Amino acid sequence: MSKPIMAKATAVWLVDNTTMTFKQIADFTGMHELEVQGIADGDVAAGVKGFDPIANNQLTQDEIDTAEKNPLHKLKLKFNAAAVGEEKRRGPRYTPLSKRQDRPNAILWLVKFHPELSDGQISKLVGTTKPTIQSIRERTHWNIANMQPIDPVALGLCKQTELDAAVQKAASKRAAEGAAMTDDERRKLLSTEQSLGMDTEPRIPTAIEGLETFSFSDDDDDEKENAGDFSDADSFFNLPGGSDDDEDEDDDDPRR
Repeated sequence: MSKPIMAKATAVWLVDNTTMTFKQIADFTGMHELEVQGIADGDVAAGVKGFDPIANNQLTQDEIDTAEKNPLHKLKLKFNAAAVGEEKRRGPRYTPLSKRQDRPNAILWLVKFHPELSDGQISKLVGTTKPTIQSIRERTHWNIANMQPIDPVALGLCKQTELDAAVQKAASKRAAEGAAMTDDERRKLLSTEQSLGMDTEPRIPTAIEGLETFSFSDDDDDEKENAGDFSDADSFFNLPGGSDDDEDEDDDDPRR
């Protein structure tokens, strides 16, 4: 149920000018019954000037009369046609002044590590505008050279649960459109508790990739045996055998 404006001041006026019960006033103003009793005793809202709900078009005199006659009657806020459609507008999240300088770094982090997030989702998470997000995506931001990607959760710009919900929503939308997710994107769908609870997979350094099957087994010895035993140094000087005729020709040489 809608509540009146200036609820405490309205409760002060109702306590001073009507004979309604404390519960009726509390239900109408959204306060606790003991708080209304404190107003009547002078312990609460001391010095607060009463706010007339009849003069300010929130209650009618007939509604008050009915409530005074029937303690079980609940007051109803007067319908105001001018207030229709004046609900709170939904827009970018408000960011305190002390943290606004950190928003570009948070946007850069989201664009880099969660490219599946739309501009609207990023705008709601950190409270920024779409032109700013677009300039960071295209690296045309005036301070892009000095920016560093920083987790918005660490900066206090949003909660981890809000970030996880936005990532999962973006991934579900992408999957519904038929786009395939990479392994990194699947890992991003895990909540913080799940990702922290997983065992760390051992990774082989890039410098020694390809040597994971290297071993000092007997296979090397077998290969040496197949290649031959060259432990005898004289075997390196074994020349092909010549014929006897060649030796005879050398003996008949008159120059010897």
